Amino acid sequence: MKSIIILGDGMADEPIPALGGKTPLQYARTPYMDMLAERGVTGRLKTVPAGFHPGSEVANLSVLGYNLPEVYEGRGALEAASMGVVLQQGELALRCNLVCIEDGVIKNHSAGHIHTEEADELIRYLNAESGYGQVMFHTGVSYRHLLVVKGGDKRIGCTPPHDVPLQPFRPLMVKPLVPEAGETAALLNRLILKSQELLAGHPVNKRRVAAGKDPANSIWPWSPGYRPAMQTLDRMYGTGKSAVISAVDLIRGIGVYAGMEVIHVDGATGLYDTNYEGKAKAALEALKTNDFVYLHIEASDEAGHEGDVGLKVKTIEYLDDRIVRPIYEAILTWNEPVAIAVLPDHPTPCSIRTHTDRPVPFLIFKPGQKPDSVVKYDEFSVENGKFAVLNENQFIKELIGYEVLQHK
Repeated sequence: MKSIIILGDGMADEPIPALGGKTPLQYARTPYMDMLAERGVTGRLKTVPAGFHPGSEVANLSVLGYNLPEVYEGRGALEAASMGVVLQQGELALRCNLVCIEDGVIKNHSAGHIHTEEADELIRYLNAESGYGQVMFHTGVSYRHLLVVKGGDKRIGCTPPHDVPLQPFRPLMVKPLVPEAGETAALLNRLILKSQELLAGHPVNKRRVAAGKDPANSIWPWSPGYRPAMQTLDRMYGTGKSAVISAVDLIRGIGVYAGMEVIHVDGATGLYDTNYEGKAKAALEALKTNDFVYLHIEASDEAGHEGDVGLKVKTIEYLDDRIVRPIYEAILTWNEPVAIAVLPDHPTPCSIRTHTDRPVPFLIFKPGQKPDSVVKYDEFSVENGKFAVLNENQFIKELIGYEVLQHK
């Protein structure tokens, strides 16, 4: 049986007074996810192991069954793989956001969701003008970029910018966790301040301000690490050929190390206006030649970071109608059965505009399976499902029938 995971990044939330005490997932109209929950089995999954920050890199690796203490090296190293940047011995990779700072405060983590074309111009300018030979910037997507430091020490404390909206930036700058990392921390802090000098008057930002948009007037490096040592999914769980579809480098990078085919979709933005239909079509095509597909949709997470309740509801409804519906209806006509799982990687509550480590709701639908008693898919209904709280690799094993595969 083939399998597909449809992951709505940050889709889970908390009850919101403006929605009558419901979460966006409870409030949204989701007939197809509800139907799959009614015909499948449900539960909750703990995607953030003890001692780890609830970042998407941690949560998505957990969903795929990786042992975080063994493989975790930060987000930057994963995104490097997606960009085709091969990290050498001693090279430190960090995610590097373009952010908007206003009156000494981090206004937002995304520089107003700057377009990639504008961002690329800024990143190339920083490479030319930063003046530090041991660092190199690499352009990613929108506000998400990569910084590589030769000889950098990963033992530094970095704050994810999406965790600290509207907070003063200076107390949040990089801190050494051990004396030996002091030089790396100092270098990164100099880069942050230098970037603010360089970007303030850049023509891209002048045009953005004139158009009423937030300028990308600072870099913000975080999530440091070296090249990770990861086994492929097939080697760990016998998934067979696999593919990943996402608009963001982080998920693509995980796919590279996991031995997955990375599929790019035109018009995939990582926002609410992403090409849902194109991603659904790509997932169905991938299932024809692969045994396992990981389809990642970023939109709900971005809405949560913006604190936009209405937009988050809309992104969830889009996921149901424009991703889950066409995929489910298509595979009904196939001769080979396909298992469908739907879940977020972590909650991104609109009230706090950042991630939490609360276990996430999941559903698994397999043709012919005996369903549990749950008839609606949301954070609280699944508490009455077949599974209480799954941990570590229990979810991926349940989805692909790992124990069954082992005895074939």
